Amino acid sequence: MADAKICGITSFDALEAAIEGGARFVGFVTYPKSPRFLSMDKLAALAARARGRVETVLVTVNADDAHITAAVLAAQPDYIQLHGSETPARAGEVRPFARRGLIKAVGIARREDFQTLPPYYPAIDFFLFDAQAPKDGLPGGNALAFDWAVMAGAEIGRPWFLAGGLNPGNVKEAIRVSGADLVDVSSGVESAPGLKDPALIAQFLAAAEV
Repeated sequence: MADAKICGITSFDALEAAIEGGARFVGFVTYPKSPRFLSMDKLAALAARARGRVETVLVTVNADDAHITAAVLAAQPDYIQLHGSETPARAGEVRPFARRGLIKAVGIARREDFQTLPPYYPAIDFFLFDAQAPKDGLPGGNALAFDWAVMAGAEIGRPWFLAGGLNPGNVKEAIRVSGADLVDVSSGVESAPGLKDPALIAQFLAAAEV
């Protein structure tokens, strides 16, 4: 059993499916190269519908202060997610923008990759472990999984999400193998890139036993 984050919400139907299905978090993406990118107006509208009903996450990639300021003003998110190559120092700079906390996405392939985590501890409230992004590819939402067994018994030092290639058919096994208490899905509940399927969202949440 794990709490779930439905990331890359782009429609009210998807948002309602996530909330009604029992998701703990929803993510809104402001990275322009993503198929899940939201304009500030759309971000504000979706976030207003979500506010007070589910925990909201603003997903950014190597964003500057001006972008973060505008997006936080539009969304008033609970959390900010750093999904790029942000350094520990940059995480510390962004932390004051986050009302409740900061999530740092980290690409994982083997246990040695955990050695990069401690410098982030002062600023980070959650880690999100994803498959390493393909060269010249998007930093997330690639439907790529990593070896979930890498996570089993790992001492992370912060709560963490399992992400990368999860879908309604494999999330239960992913939770069993990794020991995850939190799971994150984006492309695994889509009928096309950027288009969330409410039925798949419901299936994913039921499989994760949210």
